[in-house]
Amino acid sequence: MDIVSPSTFPEPFRSVGCNECRNPEALGFDFTMAFQLILDVEEQRPFAYEALVRGLNGESAGEILGRVNDGNRYRFDQACRVKAIELAAGLGLHKIPDCLLSINFLPNAVYRAETCIRATLEAARRFDFPRERLMFEVTEGEQIHDAEHLKRIFAEYGKQGFTTAIDDFGAGYSGLNLLAEFQPHLLKLDMALTRGIDQDPVRQAIVAGIVLVAQRLGIRIIAEGVESVGERDALIELGIRYMQGFFFARPALNRLCLPH
Repeated sequence: MDIVSPSTFPEPFRSVGCNECRNPEALGFDFTMAFQLILDVEEQRPFAYEALVRGLNGESAGEILGRVNDGNRYRFDQACRVKAIELAAGLGLHKIPDCLLSINFLPNAVYRAETCIRATLEAARRFDFPRERLMFEVTEGEQIHDAEHLKRIFAEYGKQGFTTAIDDFGAGYSGLNLLAEFQPHLLKLDMALTRGIDQDPVRQAIVAGIVLVAQRLGIRIIAEGVESVGERDALIELGIRYMQGFFFARPALNRLCLPH
């Protein structure tokens, strides 16, 4: 998705409050969230839970995202934030010590960061969810033609105390260029790099290089898509402490799963 100029956003989408974000009729369809554990393997405790879009009857994220278009993208992005915070608070995520709630956001749905986070902050207050426990992920797969716009978003999120992350790092060809433009708190390694890493010296070398760069920049790494003991152990050997994948827990509707 392209990041569009803020001036192209239609006026009706410039201010959406928390209550309106909770109204599915305003969006035109309803959805819910599944939550997937991100584990601190060193301390064997939840580091975060990622909120993943799902249909009310368990429909996939792809099916729900297929209903998003230029006319409702901003409202959907805002509704996702509010929905994630409301559901996570209801499940008691904020009562887990130091555990973050990770929310994916669409940068091309953010026309002005300080304005577009109003509903997020309102939801955090309403549901008593500490805003310093919110993490926002942007995928490397986004086509970023306006890096300055994304830098402003991340800068504003940092001011608000949010944690920031680049998701699917290594999935495309723009990862290092993206990292050179701005440095998030976290990088999430794409599963294409972690899958079978215990049997693949090339992937091991690539991930070792990313770990070195991240250490130099003071950035923590989360490995996604971990599905086996071998992958887990190889990633630990490479110095990666935070992991996410079916080996630990699958995404779950209406509950926060602990490690198997």
